[in-house]
Amino acid sequence: MSDDPTGAGTDKPQTRREARDSSTPAGGIPVVDGAFAEFDGSSVPPRPPLPVDPADVSGSGMDTADHYAIREQWRAARDELGSHVSYARDQLDQANERIKERTGRDLVLAILIGLAFGGALLASLLFIKVLFVPFALAAALLGVYELALALRTSGRRIDIAPQLIAAALLVSLAFFVDEWLVWVVLFISVAFVVVWRLVAQMVAKDGRTYGDVLTDAVIGGFVQIYVPFLAAVALILLKQEGGQWWVLSFIAIAVVADTGAYAAGLAFGRHPMAPKISPKKTWEGFAGAVVASITAGVLLAIFLLHLPWWIGVIFGVTILLSATLGDLGESMLKRDLGIKDMSSWLPGHGGLLDRLDSILPSTVPALGLYFLFSSWAVL
Repeated sequence: MSDDPTGAGTDKPQTRREARDSSTPAGGIPVVDGAFAEFDGSSVPPRPPLPVDPADVSGSGMDTADHYAIREQWRAARDELGSHVSYARDQLDQANERIKERTGRDLVLAILIGLAFGGALLASLLFIKVLFVPFALAAALLGVYELALALRTSGRRIDIAPQLIAAALLVSLAFFVDEWLVWVVLFISVAFVVVWRLVAQMVAKDGRTYGDVLTDAVIGGFVQIYVPFLAAVALILLKQEGGQWWVLSFIAIAVVADTGAYAAGLAFGRHPMAPKISPKKTWEGFAGAVVASITAGVLLAIFLLHLPWWIGVIFGVTILLSATLGDLGESMLKRDLGIKDMSSWLPGHGGLLDRLDSILPSTVPALGLYFLFSSWAVL
């Protein structure tokens, strides 16, 4: 028997409540094992989403049918654009062929080559004007070579080597010597090619008549005057104060006049201007050249040369007349020689002289207008 009054029934098992209450000390604070931190549910990262089966997705994203539909739309748009480009190219080729059939020129090549030469010319005049000297020298030498070959095909005896030597001397010195020395060099150049031809004829002894020999000598001197001397006049104008702007202006007027005549003649040309010399030149084209050259002359006089507008009118009309006469003169020369172009160096243009035929004769009136009106410039 136990002395403890509470001992009765000690062998009786505890109930669940009694066991839970006995594990909790007084104060209600749970017992925490130092080896294991208390579990915190907020520190557990969320479960990543499970991969979605594309077959189970409906109405979200792009299915295969939509993807192929968009590809077909892009392909159709690309094919349509290609057909439009091909159609425009065909139309341009047909228009170019019609223009070529009417004028004998390839318009696209003519424009591209004209832009290339214009860019080189503009760059040489805008930055350092002495850079125009090799440009003019190269043009003069090529022009002399073209003209000499064209004359030789007609039976004339033109010596190419002395022609090129004399032309190089005349053009290269024009920018660096006084004006009166240019005339001396011109006389020496003409005498040089004439004497060369006479001596060469004496050595040949091929029975050529006196009249043919004299004609060969005169034409040889004409080559030096027509190409190198007129190029030298442009260099005389270039070396003057502000001369680069006058050179640029008279070349621009000559080109604009030629372009205006070409466009107006192509669109409205009905009445030939000189059918026996150049049957494709018309009075309608000449009217277009008048409008274009006067407009260009006035604009260049006001904004580039700083001259009164009425001087621009005189400038435009004068260059127009010299350019037209030069163009007709070269056309007459080619007709006498029985050729269409001086050469085929420039596709769409013919030869270099076919482009310089209106510019070279314009150098002389341009130089005269400079000495006459340059003092009117408003600085």
